[in-house]
Amino acid sequence: PHLAALVLARGGSKGIPLKNIKLLAGVPLIGWVLRAAIDAGVFHSIWVSTDHDEIEKVAKQFGAQVHRRSPEVSQDSSTSLEAITEFLNHHHEVDIVGNIQATSPCLHPSDLIKVADLIQKEGFDSVFSVVRRHQFRWSEVKKGENKMTEPQNLNPAKRYRRQDWPGELYENGSFYFAKRHLIEKGYLQGGKMAYYEMRAEHSVDIDIDIDWPIAEQRVLSFGYFGKEPLKEVKLLVCSIDGCLTNGRIYVTEDHKEMVSYDYRDIVGIDLLKKRGIQVRLISERDCSKTLSAMQLGCVAKVNVTNKLQVLKDWQEDMGLSWKEVAYLGNEESDVECLKQAGMSGVPADACAAAQKAAGYICKSRGGCGAVREFAEHIFLLLEKVNSARKQ
Repeated sequence: PHLAALVLARGGSKGIPLKNIKLLAGVPLIGWVLRAAIDAGVFHSIWVSTDHDEIEKVAKQFGAQVHRRSPEVSQDSSTSLEAITEFLNHHHEVDIVGNIQATSPCLHPSDLIKVADLIQKEGFDSVFSVVRRHQFRWSEVKKGENKMTEPQNLNPAKRYRRQDWPGELYENGSFYFAKRHLIEKGYLQGGKMAYYEMRAEHSVDIDIDIDWPIAEQRVLSFGYFGKEPLKEVKLLVCSIDGCLTNGRIYVTEDHKEMVSYDYRDIVGIDLLKKRGIQVRLISERDCSKTLSAMQLGCVAKVNVTNKLQVLKDWQEDMGLSWKEVAYLGNEESDVECLKQAGMSGVPADACAAAQKAAGYICKSRGGCGAVREFAEHIFLLLEKVNSARKQ
């Protein structure tokens, strides 16, 4: 049976405009679930259903196919079932739909693999995700009603300790898998049903976690970052023009060049060095005098015609794996380096090709704190590496 992953990503959002492609920990929100779906390796096709050009662009960057949904199923009042039904009407080859919510960025491939087994090998017609919660419920008393609240799932005289109570299962909205015949009858849940219990730390829903910085911390701690385990970064290579500087060159009347930089980036470089991470700089032009004036104390290579070759030479000389190398670039000449490095980033104003190749897109522009921001991102991921080692 053809199992298709389908992410519904409408352009309209009342709460956060274009939320589905808003950067979360440097990655478009929808990118987190698409990465998990692709690496799960259980889907015959992976689709994003959208009515928006920018969402389509991001979906294709992450390797998904795009179904352009009609205006009829793109309204505020449109249901997921309506959008999924429309998708099936255009894709008769699909037998099973795995509807994955874009707002669940801590989804892992292992979850999707197990769910695919439930529906393909164990014969369930529908499988949906749940999370276990330990919350006591009470009946609601509306304003003006002259009655008392009542306990719903506890005896107040014998309250459970958390560790003595198994809790209750709640839908967390991360995914809904269903066979075609069920959806065509108007159901996403029905027939022979099963739930899949996700780990609480993986159950992050952006619709609920309104505070975006908190959601970012959760993703950095519990999100899925790729098939290979993260390693400790030992080398950061940074493109000078457009990353360390803003790319502008000021020329005086006596033909002297001047550039500007942000002191925050210099602090970021110093912090990296204190953590034992080497920082090396690279440029396609001769900016030796500028580097000398900045007194950064970093190894630098200028007049470079092949940045990737220089990066490979440094990586081999230091005896590092690619997972231990980070790269910050901003131009098309940086693309191959961004693809090769284990951790890659670009400033907010990097060219489109560089943004597509990068794993992290800074909020800051080049020469305006992007190096410091990327350094802090590296530190956060190093905490994740160290936490994994302790476990």
